[in-house]
Amino acid sequence: MSMLIPFIIIGIGVGVFIFLMLRTILLPKRIASIRDLLNQEKYNQVIKACKKIIEKNHKNAEAHYILGMAYLKSNRPELALMELKLVNSIGIFTDYCPEKEFRETIAKLFKEFNQIEEALKEYLLLIKKFPSNSLYYLNAGELFEERNQQDKAFIYYKKAADIDPRNSRAFYKIGVSLYRMRKTQEAKKYLEKAIQLDQSNLKAYYYIGRIAKENKDYRTALIALEKSLRDPEYKIRSLVERGACYMSMGDYDTASLELERAIKLSKENTSPEFLYSKYFLSICYEKLRRMEEAITQWEEIYEINPKFQDVAERLSQYQDIRQDDRIKDFLTCSDELFMEICKGIITALNLSISSIKSIPDGAEIIAIEANKDWRNTKSIPKLIRILRKTEILDESAARNLYESLRQQNIMAGIIITSSPISNLAKQFAETRPIYLYDMEKLRQILKKIDMNTGEFKG
Repeated sequence: MSMLIPFIIIGIGVGVFIFLMLRTILLPKRIASIRDLLNQEKYNQVIKACKKIIEKNHKNAEAHYILGMAYLKSNRPELALMELKLVNSIGIFTDYCPEKEFRETIAKLFKEFNQIEEALKEYLLLIKKFPSNSLYYLNAGELFEERNQQDKAFIYYKKAADIDPRNSRAFYKIGVSLYRMRKTQEAKKYLEKAIQLDQSNLKAYYYIGRIAKENKDYRTALIALEKSLRDPEYKIRSLVERGACYMSMGDYDTASLELERAIKLSKENTSPEFLYSKYFLSICYEKLRRMEEAITQWEEIYEINPKFQDVAERLSQYQDIRQDDRIKDFLTCSDELFMEICKGIITALNLSISSIKSIPDGAEIIAIEANKDWRNTKSIPKLIRILRKTEILDESAARNLYESLRQQNIMAGIIITSSPISNLAKQFAETRPIYLYDMEKLRQILKKIDMNTGEFKG
């Protein structure tokens, strides 16, 4: 019996050797055949085959990797990420589990699931191992940007452009970074270069449009923003910016059409673009004297975000307006009737009009005391501005009137407004020959006016 022991040991050894040899030969062939199934899009078969291998060897990186890819291609990214994380922990890479392909895939999944730190680690590792690939620098830059590390993002974008001077996306990213740094002229050069390299880079036109708008070159801005409209991601933003351009040009009808389009296209009614569309549209309606529609916009914004801009303040102010038909008519009547009402207001103040003209949001009148001749040196002329607006009358309005008094050599001025008056404006007027009448004073005066004709009733 003792003589058989060596033969038994030798036999076991030979058996183990044969097993390992067969495993070494057959397992790669099996992995290769599974990979072929993956290429043939037979994902269920791949999943079953990989799971059988993993049951026998849970540290088989190739099986975990191919299983992860099968999950990914069959639209199960959560399960794919779980498998790829296991590959990462095993850390063994082969022809059937290539490191470059693996890290690119897991980085994208980390980003998809908002695991920014993990995604960034992968791209930085890819940069270290494959430093000549500009896309890795671009992706790392975008992730730094998401972490609000704009300076680092800019460095990586510049590196991407250095590696690949034909990469339109790199020049676009540099341009946007410079724009956010307020280096607009330099930003414009990079954005134009991005378009030169790739005419389909429509996003670059959006920022070129914004730069032109900020420089008050509205025509150029509108042309650029019309092109960026074709980019689905920037369509709504471009419409909002185009609306803002038309507003700055005083074309509130066209501006409202652009903004109404933006609102109709918005799928998320809590997005900044949606809220700004409605807010700018409300201003257009206000300028066009469509007050009920303006109020509706403010109410809808308030329901979504009560703290957005000055919406709460505007709604509070318009509560008074809604309760007073005279103020409402004063704000919404036609320009012709408004001028007649202004004449009635001057009469109510016991003044006589020497000249009257239309100004933005109101009328400017030179008047003297009633029954006195303008040419009579004893008559003291007054410069009067009657404004129908809702935003607070600030110091600049009072200061502007004072400058006009000095230029025209007029001794006293009056502002009559349908809006609240700021404390700074009141303080400025206190030490100067300027009188400020707010909505309450206007309301009292309008009681003496026929709002249908503008005539003073006495």
